[in-house]
Amino acid sequence: MSSLPISGTCVAGWEQVRDAVHTNFAAGEEVGCSVAVYHKGQLVVDLVAGWADRTKTKEYAADALQLVFSTTKGVTATAVAMCVERGLLSYSQPVAHYWPEFAQQGKGNITVAQLLSHQAGLYTVERHMEMEEILHWNTITAELAGMAPLWEPGTAHGYHALTYGWLAGELIRRVDGRGVGQFIQEEIASPLGVEIYVGLPEALEHRVVPLLMGQGHDKPKGPETEEAKKTRELLEKFIGPDTPGGKALSLSGSWTGEGLMNRSDVLRAEIPAANGVTNARSLAAMYAALQHPVNGVQLLSSSTRDAAFAIQTPKNEPDTCLIGPTSFAMGYMAASEFTPYVGEGSCGHPGFGGSVAFLQPHRELAFGYAMNKLANNIVGDSRAKTLMDAAARCADSLS
Repeated sequence: MSSLPISGTCVAGWEQVRDAVHTNFAAGEEVGCSVAVYHKGQLVVDLVAGWADRTKTKEYAADALQLVFSTTKGVTATAVAMCVERGLLSYSQPVAHYWPEFAQQGKGNITVAQLLSHQAGLYTVERHMEMEEILHWNTITAELAGMAPLWEPGTAHGYHALTYGWLAGELIRRVDGRGVGQFIQEEIASPLGVEIYVGLPEALEHRVVPLLMGQGHDKPKGPETEEAKKTRELLEKFIGPDTPGGKALSLSGSWTGEGLMNRSDVLRAEIPAANGVTNARSLAAMYAALQHPVNGVQLLSSSTRDAAFAIQTPKNEPDTCLIGPTSFAMGYMAASEFTPYVGEGSCGHPGFGGSVAFLQPHRELAFGYAMNKLANNIVGDSRAKTLMDAAARCADSLS
């Protein structure tokens, strides 16, 4: 792959990560991507590779920004944890203590911890909502506050694919006064010297690399293979339109449309579960700063980080929306069979199509990966696994 455009830094001892980038491109799995690794608080890998378009006429730029879907949830979880660190929030308090309107319809006892760990039973909305309503903060949060939970809170958990962000973000707004996008910009991104946007400034849209999926050479040729059929049927079982998973991902059919996440109005809105625009370098820096100073800034104390990473859902409990067992901490998705990352103790969040970022404290390893070619998955992307495993091997070899 000598013709692959790849740039950035990879310090001695971390060459396996660069090799893993080449492996993914050689397998035809990538168009453009960024990958970054911090180890013991130091940036050891910061690479961009490939192209911004399918025709390979424009290289993936070093300052490229990428929408990362649910990888955004880990950023929002960090913002909430910072409010806990400052004494503005407590994980054990009822949500209604900070957001009185949330107590409607029998939700008065739902705790912040239950809300963040997807146990509140608010994974979708109960009526069809127009896009203008969904993108209007006060409308969507009022809708969720007025809902009855879809199960008895605390008796089950299920992935709140979109609603998590508005619920957690409103908590931040209630106790801090700023919207989640402003909080992230002023308290996380700017102090660390990175770029993470939830609500993208219009002036930066030209730097966002469009998402690519289901077009051109990615369309299957000929009849559907047996393996492809099994994959399609499995996805339909988990996230078909009438399943809890399908309703969670589409807001019961309200959140649909081809090219939706490339739309300017969607990028500019605040959707703290799904529309973060960033890059691997910024994601890895944020997770590293949960353990070590980055640019002189450490975002959380070790005690607050441990509390934020504490698993809240019962071991092996099936996820009502994603069917298989998932494991949630305080807004972060913890290591499990569903999202193994690099093993026990890892905590972060993956995003639809392949992006992922996490911290594994005992290895002192923080990782970020973003890309423009979406795989047809929610988690378990093979490209990310190749990169994460390479990073873990390098960390172990240098211990």
